[in-house]
Amino acid sequence: MSRHPKAGEARSAGSSEVAVAAGDFRTLRPGQRSEIWLLDVMTGESELLLSSDRRLFEAPNWHPSGRWIVVNADGRLFRVSTERGGGPEPIDVEGLPALNNDHLVSPDGSWHYASAQDGHIWQFPWDGGVGQRISGPKQADRRFRHYLHGISPDGDSIAFVGTEAHGHDPAGTRSLWIRNTSAGTERLLGEGFSPADGPEFSPDGRWLYFNSEIASTTPGHAQIFRSDLEGGHLEQLSFDERVNWFPHVSPDGVYAAYLSFPAGTVGHPPDRRVTIRLLHLETRATRDVVRLDGGQGTLNVNSWSPDSRRLAYVAYPFRP
Repeated sequence: MSRHPKAGEARSAGSSEVAVAAGDFRTLRPGQRSEIWLLDVMTGESELLLSSDRRLFEAPNWHPSGRWIVVNADGRLFRVSTERGGGPEPIDVEGLPALNNDHLVSPDGSWHYASAQDGHIWQFPWDGGVGQRISGPKQADRRFRHYLHGISPDGDSIAFVGTEAHGHDPAGTRSLWIRNTSAGTERLLGEGFSPADGPEFSPDGRWLYFNSEIASTTPGHAQIFRSDLEGGHLEQLSFDERVNWFPHVSPDGVYAAYLSFPAGTVGHPPDRRVTIRLLHLETRATRDVVRLDGGQGTLNVNSWSPDSRRLAYVAYPFRP
């Protein structure tokens, strides 16, 4: 691994890949690299786990053992060892559409859950195998699509964004849903908080964290919220002019990490100068920990290590 000092100035790459044909997924632009970093939240320093000018890796998340980082690229999943380094190992799955950048590992480490380009959520074994669709059917005229973002601590429920087309807008409504995978039941969280994204359970299962524009009069001005899953109490957690996305709560419940875009940004586009922030959930103090070239793909799903010490993220710098 290479060392990455505070505030996001990159050093030379360690493990490296030296292009892949484009499909229904993002690819690197000429002169661009994807770099998977591990931030130590105590020291503020980052270590470079993997650098590639071949594949555009996105959305790192950890296996519960702490031994692996899972990322997506080229419409499939890969895993990278956090202990011995080396290149990415593909996870082979049968009968699965191309995947996007919303994927997670089950709390017991035995399953992957992932959103696919067909608009559904799929489940398949940790080592690969046969995929099974777990999202429910919807009426065709709703043009409903599922985007996974959270798994409950007991592994029984998933939280996802449900998009429904309005006229020519394919994502006219972007609401928050919870599905009990055992019972096969779904419920809308409140009135959906549309436009919203990134729903994720707290470690105790009491809260759902997410970003939404419900408190804004400016299109695109997303802020961080949480909703009490028992009483429905809603709290806003960020209050600034920047555009804040994808809150991820540390396993010990102390911090929420999120991705902060410049004011005026609409959505969570790629290739922007962005900041990773840590929000202390008791004191509500916020601090910037990394500044980088990133955006879409940098921090889409929970990327905390099991011991709450490290946070994985992806940067997309261009060669100078």
